[in-house]
Amino acid sequence: MIIKKLNGLSYFCFEKLSEFSEIKHGVFTRKGGVSSGVCEGLNVGIVPEDYDRNVAKNRELILKEFKGDYVVSTKQTHSKVIFIAKKELDTGKGIEADASITDQKGALLLIKTADCQAVILYDPVKKVIGNIHSGWRGSVANIIGETVSSMVKEFGSNPENIIACIGPSLGPCCAEFKNYRDEIPEIYWNYHTENNHFDFWSISFDQLIDSGVPEENIESSDICTKCNPDLFYSYRYEKNTGRFGTAVMLKE
Repeated sequence: MIIKKLNGLSYFCFEKLSEFSEIKHGVFTRKGGVSSGVCEGLNVGIVPEDYDRNVAKNRELILKEFKGDYVVSTKQTHSKVIFIAKKELDTGKGIEADASITDQKGALLLIKTADCQAVILYDPVKKVIGNIHSGWRGSVANIIGETVSSMVKEFGSNPENIIACIGPSLGPCCAEFKNYRDEIPEIYWNYHTENNHFDFWSISFDQLIDSGVPEENIESSDICTKCNPDLFYSYRYEKNTGRFGTAVMLKE
């Protein structure tokens, strides 16, 4: 990944997505921003530990950095629901969904995480972007596959053209599930590693492959959030904490 530091903000970019000048994207660290306390930095999630006005200001900082028109941010509930922003100013406010897709220029799709995966999708042929929130519940529900299918259905995308990038999240080193036999379907037990840990990065990779995305179009950050609490908010590390943002936008 490529690290960028501009205007007090610090964010990572994927090499595969950086090849396309018509989009902006980034995985923002907790550096910068106006939040304080346990959410100190660039918290973009509505949480009890932070003021909503701070969250709004932090989101505005990202929007300004990308020179976007408006933020698309849904209420994430660990579902497999996809929000389709087909017209200008479809912000997703008040809508429960864990992924968003759009072909609208200037619409910044924002996912908020603190150990869950954010997965960015881009179809450079149809000029369609997607951003997915995939925690372990989203993984077992295959929200990734559902989002790829929605891009095909709603915008005519061909999965073979889609670029997919998996952001920093809980790695197999730290993804411990002591009660996995009750929580995770048996079909995913082959991703079980030692000491009740799971490799959700590999699950996402395989779900993308199963959805028709070519292996050479997939990039994973392989950065564990719990191992890097100085860079990212991590629920497993801190419990009460903020959410860092992963954003993608089609440029005007």
